[in-house]
Amino acid sequence: MTPEELLDAYEEMALIRRTEKAAHDLFLAGFVKGTTHLAAGHEAIAVGASAALRPDDYVFATYRGHHHAMARGATPEECLAELMSKATGLCQAKGGSMHLTKASTGMLGSYAIVGAHLPMAAGAAWSAKLRGSGQVAVAFFGDGATNIGAFHEALNLAAVWQLPALFVCENNLYMEYTPIADVTAVPNPAADRAAGYGMPGEVIDGNDVTVVHEAVARAAERARKGDGPSLIEAQTYRHFGHSRSDPAKYRPAEEVERWLKHDPLDVARAQLEAGGVAPETIAERDRRAAQVVEEAVAAAKNAPEPSRELAFTDVWADGSATWRT
Repeated sequence: MTPEELLDAYEEMALIRRTEKAAHDLFLAGFVKGTTHLAAGHEAIAVGASAALRPDDYVFATYRGHHHAMARGATPEECLAELMSKATGLCQAKGGSMHLTKASTGMLGSYAIVGAHLPMAAGAAWSAKLRGSGQVAVAFFGDGATNIGAFHEALNLAAVWQLPALFVCENNLYMEYTPIADVTAVPNPAADRAAGYGMPGEVIDGNDVTVVHEAVARAAERARKGDGPSLIEAQTYRHFGHSRSDPAKYRPAEEVERWLKHDPLDVARAQLEAGGVAPETIAERDRRAAQVVEEAVAAAKNAPEPSRELAFTDVWADGSATWRT
């Protein structure tokens, strides 16, 4: 990444981090119903990967997908309004935190069923291959999904059909509350299984946006050339618990401290300063991100509630459900 690209990536990560913090605060204040799964700490994976993809590529994410939605073009206002069940939300209040979707930018959804979207990403990659569009489909998933049958089924078919697919594991060490290492036979739950499906597997630092960008760019180029799928295991760490009700007391204090010292924003900031970017320039990007999120919170709070009629739209691809019932 060039210094300017890295600076832009830093600002985007700062924007996502502040939006996540706003979502947390809004939940505690009673503005967000249900639950939320925050991705603070995972920002470099979404931002680095998206920067390496084409605008028309497809992205599939998990219920911890706020960062991917924003990296693929969703605004903080759209995301926060969706969390607050407002009509201006990304899905007009029908998706909520766990189902952020923006098909117009290739963000084909966040999925609450663990591993369920991996075969869907394979299907999108199959479509791209049949049409000769040059697109790739990327499935982002957590370490826990590597022990789900759909993970193995999707990888197998992607390899058999040589699909332009990328499988990116966001390994934050915990499958909800259980350490992935306690229930998995191999040290690297995703990458160590790649050879079984005849595809390259790579373990990378998921908190370094430049490393993620380079790895995804290589894999995407390989896929576009017709050389088939790749598996990337990006090691990272979530700053919050699994969900809003989880204080994460099961994680050792020294482990938390070690990972917090390897914060994606701190890593990028150090790289920028080492490359000659002035601290004042970086601080200005932080201020811009803060202002955008502050305005997004105010706009989302003042947005209208969804009308009853909206519940009957987007049910079928060719129109509402009314005529079918």
